[in-house]
Amino acid sequence: MRDFDAQVQEIAARYPDSRSAVLPALRIAQERHGGWLPPEAFVEVAEALELTPAYCQAVATFYDMYHLAPTGKHLVEVCTNLSCALARAQDVVDAFESELDIRAGETTEDGEITFRVVECLGGCGYAPVVAVDHRYRHPVSPEDVPAIVEELRAGA
Repeated sequence: MRDFDAQVQEIAARYPDSRSAVLPALRIAQERHGGWLPPEAFVEVAEALELTPAYCQAVATFYDMYHLAPTGKHLVEVCTNLSCALARAQDVVDAFESELDIRAGETTEDGEITFRVVECLGGCGYAPVVAVDHRYRHPVSPEDVPAIVEELRAGA
């Protein structure tokens, strides 16, 4: 893997202001740190772009795609924005919480599955939308949840 600073500098060179490179730099840092952004990642990004760690962390906290805590091997995200909410997204959330025996925002005890609710997955016409390991499934009903969890636990 190329050096982190070199990767970030290559991206930053495309923009007139280093702040414009924060999002891709955070993505690279997240990949480098195993799928999440520990506190030292904000320092690395900040140093590479001559910003403050607080600025980088503030940007990361705004977006659902950045994880501020370790995630499980699999990531399940349910959209709860208006279109999905009207199509029973909360019932899907409840079904995942019941099936996984965790609440949204938590990871199963075995570290296999992190379950989250997100504001929008951009699939309003296919609601409710669930992202399983960044692949969209739609529409998902509460009745679909046991099979999704079984598939993940089987290593699919």
